[in-house]
Amino acid sequence: MPTKYAIVIPDGAADEPQESLGGKTPLQAARTPEMDRIAREGVLGRSRNVPDKFIPASDVATLSLFGYDPLVYYTGRAPLEAAAMGHALGADDWAIRCNLMTIRDGLLSDFTAGHITSEEGQVLMEALQAKLGRPGVEFFPGVSYRNLLIVRGQGKPAPFDETTLTTPPHDQPDRPAADFLPRGTGSELLQELMREGTALVRDHPVNQARLAAGKAPANAIWLWGQGKAPALPKFADLHGLKGAILSAVDLVRGVGVLAGWNRIDVPGATGYLDTDYAAKGRSGIEALKDHDLVCVHVEAPDEASHEGRCDAKVEALERIDHDIVGPLRRALEGYGDWRILISPDHATLLRTRAHDRDWVAWAMAGTGLKSSGHPYDEVSARAAGGPSFERGFELMKSFLGST
Repeated sequence: MPTKYAIVIPDGAADEPQESLGGKTPLQAARTPEMDRIAREGVLGRSRNVPDKFIPASDVATLSLFGYDPLVYYTGRAPLEAAAMGHALGADDWAIRCNLMTIRDGLLSDFTAGHITSEEGQVLMEALQAKLGRPGVEFFPGVSYRNLLIVRGQGKPAPFDETTLTTPPHDQPDRPAADFLPRGTGSELLQELMREGTALVRDHPVNQARLAAGKAPANAIWLWGQGKAPALPKFADLHGLKGAILSAVDLVRGVGVLAGWNRIDVPGATGYLDTDYAAKGRSGIEALKDHDLVCVHVEAPDEASHEGRCDAKVEALERIDHDIVGPLRRALEGYGDWRILISPDHATLLRTRAHDRDWVAWAMAGTGLKSSGHPYDEVSARAAGGPSFERGFELMKSFLGST
């Protein structure tokens, strides 16, 4: 029987020691017997998934985790999300992330607009398309606050280029919005759409209802993460394995789709702290039956860090351990040869509420791997002296036993 592989990505799990946790990191403080078992019985190491030239974020880091060199294949965040949403990009087309968000007193207050529902978001995106959409400018609804703008080239000079600079709003919490507006080629178009779009959504009945209910309004749009369509070699062609991706986040799903993995949507998966962890575990086990490699991504630790909620981050890690890692490991053991990898994509720091490019700890266990004897956390990974991958994309070959 061919070897079965599983990857679990606790997004943004890596962090710093916290005073509220007695000087421990969330991974150290959380009760994670399953992750600890994998680290103790297998290999514990570290990787750096975001090269220096890139802003630390899940787009670049996920490419690395899936074995693709971002320096070769990365073209921008939004094109990955477009792939997940099924929107094809022509050679001259650009995809741009369109956040529905809250700006208060001129500050980037909440990049999620209070985790606006997908249903509310769809109404607002349809209003944007009806008012601002035109040939070559198209708005598309996504999941919650994560939506999409596509600017078509239409045979004209490129609307954007490498000088076009935009800012992820989640990396600048509570800072002045005016300091982070788009700059460079095409910035006039982006700023115009942001001004007009903000005026439209601010006064929309959806927001009036949210305000009346005491919820954060989606009173602004924020455009960022622009890029053209990437061309990834198929994972099956590189490694001879059939893969599946389980994630509630279009960005991560998009990398999997471009790699040729099957997208499996899990009922109850929200991309937030209220996600159905157990359903993800069950779906991952089911996917193992007809896939060689299954990847389960969970956004909750990242969201907890963005909100500065240490207790929520610890709880999310414990739920991932109990409801996903444990069941997957037990299922894998029934297949003969198997391996499991646990790794964040990047660090997300509670102190800054933003992503960080620091090294992350990973652990893998299974057939042919020796015991490290250490629990799973950042401090132990540094002390263990295990394998370290400065170029994070090289971890995949090691996991698959190719190196």
